[in-house]
Amino acid sequence: MRPRSMTGFGRGEFGKAERTWIVEIRTVNHRFLDQRVLLPSAFAALEERIKKTVARQQDRGRVDITVTLRGESVSGSELYLDLDLARQYHACLQKMNTELDLGTCIQISDLLTLRNLITVQEQNPNVEEEWPLMQEALLAALTDCACMREQEGSSLKEELLQRLESFAALVQKIEDMVPEVLAQRQQELKARISKLLEGVDLDPMRLAQETAIMADKADVTEEVVRLASHIDQFRGFMESDEAVGRRLDFLLQEFLREVNTLASKISHSAIAHLGVEMKNEIEKLREQVQNIE
Repeated sequence: MRPRSMTGFGRGEFGKAERTWIVEIRTVNHRFLDQRVLLPSAFAALEERIKKTVARQQDRGRVDITVTLRGESVSGSELYLDLDLARQYHACLQKMNTELDLGTCIQISDLLTLRNLITVQEQNPNVEEEWPLMQEALLAALTDCACMREQEGSSLKEELLQRLESFAALVQKIEDMVPEVLAQRQQELKARISKLLEGVDLDPMRLAQETAIMADKADVTEEVVRLASHIDQFRGFMESDEAVGRRLDFLLQEFLREVNTLASKISHSAIAHLGVEMKNEIEKLREQVQNIE
């Protein structure tokens, strides 16, 4: 099962006759899909096909693709002799001999030093014929890389779920403490108000009502419930076959928002300490989530 790590390496080979295409793929984490392709210049026209093939199997991450050809070249080079130009050079040399009475014979070596007589011409390869071979090597490399990413993803999943359990345990501690904290807060508020209003005739029902309102403002039950819901949602994403890295990252932002709200609503040393621990766990979760596709 997913999630898959964005870190991986894969290698694929596929050949025909004396030629073998070799493709190596390296992937690391990135917010979006960023592909960089390095291949022989004669096959630059195939770069977009390579990127489209990779994009069908990778949603995001930095992907470096190196394509090399081993063995017999399909592009090759040919030497071209310009005979018309050679005849002109030869006629000029003969005329120079006659006019200047040099008395020397014209040798082939004399002609070889002249410019543009023999040139190297690159032969354009048949990219349509070579693409199926290169594609097979590319698909093999992608499969190899995906296998490594899934193995890394399994390790990440295990670690994330362990940290999530630690976070859930902290939420449970706060939930268990809430009733006692609220009761204590109500008693403190009653005592404080009674002292302030000592000697003042005040309706007991109104006093109880105001105390309940003040205590309600410090109630963090809603935040605890939402955190529990977010935790269940996180677990659900971890079992999904889709790319969930961005969703998990957003969900952890919601974790942090609820914890901050919780800490601001209630002034209690034990809960404040647990809030710090929860933020620490969220930060550790976010570090690992950054590596998930």
